Amino acid sequence: MTRYIFVTGGVVSSIGKGLSSASLAYLLQSRGYKVRLRKLDPYLNVDPGTMSPFQHGEVFVTDDGAETDLDLGHYERFSGVSAKKSDNITTGKIYNDVLNREREGKYLGKTVQVIPHITDRIKEFIKKDSSKEDFVICEIGGIVGDIESLPFIEAIRQFANDVGKKNALFIHLTLVPYLKSSDEIKTKPTQHSVKELRSIGVQPDIIICRSERPIPLEHRKKISLFCNVNIKNVIETVDVRTIYEAPISFYKEKLDIQVLNYFKLKTKKSVDLKPWKKITKTILQNKKQVNIALIGKYVELKDAYKSLDEALTHGGIENNIKINLIRIDSEKLKISEIKSKLKNISGILIPGGFGKRGTDGKIESIKYARINKIPFLGICYGMQMAIIEFARNKLNLKKATSSEFDKKGLHIIGLLNEWTKDGKKIQGTEKNLGGTMRLGSYDAKLKKNSLIQKIYKTNLIKERHRHRYEVNIAFKDKFEKKGMLFSGLSPDGSLPEIIELKNHPWFIGVQFHPEFKSRPLSPHPLFSSFIKASKNH
Repeated sequence: MTRYIFVTGGVVSSIGKGLSSASLAYLLQSRGYKVRLRKLDPYLNVDPGTMSPFQHGEVFVTDDGAETDLDLGHYERFSGVSAKKSDNITTGKIYNDVLNREREGKYLGKTVQVIPHITDRIKEFIKKDSSKEDFVICEIGGIVGDIESLPFIEAIRQFANDVGKKNALFIHLTLVPYLKSSDEIKTKPTQHSVKELRSIGVQPDIIICRSERPIPLEHRKKISLFCNVNIKNVIETVDVRTIYEAPISFYKEKLDIQVLNYFKLKTKKSVDLKPWKKITKTILQNKKQVNIALIGKYVELKDAYKSLDEALTHGGIENNIKINLIRIDSEKLKISEIKSKLKNISGILIPGGFGKRGTDGKIESIKYARINKIPFLGICYGMQMAIIEFARNKLNLKKATSSEFDKKGLHIIGLLNEWTKDGKKIQGTEKNLGGTMRLGSYDAKLKKNSLIQKIYKTNLIKERHRHRYEVNIAFKDKFEKKGMLFSGLSPDGSLPEIIELKNHPWFIGVQFHPEFKSRPLSPHPLFSSFIKASKNH
């Protein structure tokens, strides 16, 4: 039987619901249970695919090609369970589905309303494709009190009644602020948040209190009393120094035990926290560090490259070294500054992206890495910039460019309208943004004895893609004559997936996003190898 855990947030957004859900998932898995994680987002966009990284942060991509919220990255990294399209939904998608049903006459002429039609669709999503799991953890985006969240809160209230309260648990995560001026911890925001939640019919069973300082017992008793929650279920989570301390913190507070007690379930196994303790020790106590430059357009917002940041950290863990990430805004990077900005850098990474802005800084940085033998990793757009740089400066094709940002010139990078996956032809469309995208997991064949083949230690890989433009395979021979090896191709040989330089210690570009598959307990080999090369530079 599947049990459902609903995680809501109060007081402020970005309080850590995703991290808390992911940590709980790991602890329940360690206890011997099968867990699935889901995210219900209250915004009206159908998905985050067309949203600005400055506003929303990174777009996470699943194996089956869904563009989702970045919290699904947390879920995968902590639980090791690959997310699916059915694990993230937005208000926009819910309303879109309901309105399409209405247009098709599925409601037989009835008046379509938030209750029951919208809430019923949300409940369908929660229950869909989840019969094999012991627990489904559903995180509700936003905070209680937001008008956008109301249909979701109402839906989970109804859902608990439908499946029986013994099979549904409500966890509410709130902020317990510390006021420096009066040297006090304040519980009132938590009380008000729970009051708001109860006013719409949901009584939390567990309250997780986020605070920058330990919460005294008397304050926890106060929360217990005013919020009608057992004192054992008032869980404290003091700000951690690294997110990888979170499972350790929640284990000490017995969050997983309280969840199992609620459902009257027994512990099948003991939790092994040794891997997490080793990781946190490496991150927090390691004095050895390596300087890695991340050159991109969205460096002002940390969450814009969330999976990338984590994958680099994982590579550092594997090499027992701390990553000192130097974020450089490619739009503001002047060519005259490149030498001074990259002077003490041991590795250069150009991430994915879209559009022309910041391309000059990226291309010149790649040239600097190539000439000065600095380890370089280009991801998606970063690989395409490496192709353009090499074409202009080694093949002397001065007009080499991408049709994405220059309609004139020599298009060595172009929009693809058709490609093959699993032996089937897939047709793109320019009507909708994202319609032309290669999204999700695709195979790539690796060239024998190449650097990339030695890194992966296999001849066939599966990696996640998110891009519209492709490298033109027609130029392959010209590139290889000058020393750039096309070391990974699509199975039919038509799409370049990986490039590397022969006369360079470590220079690799990949068309896919390896960061989406990296885990703290299982670092991605590409990032491990990149950090190792940078460490030895």
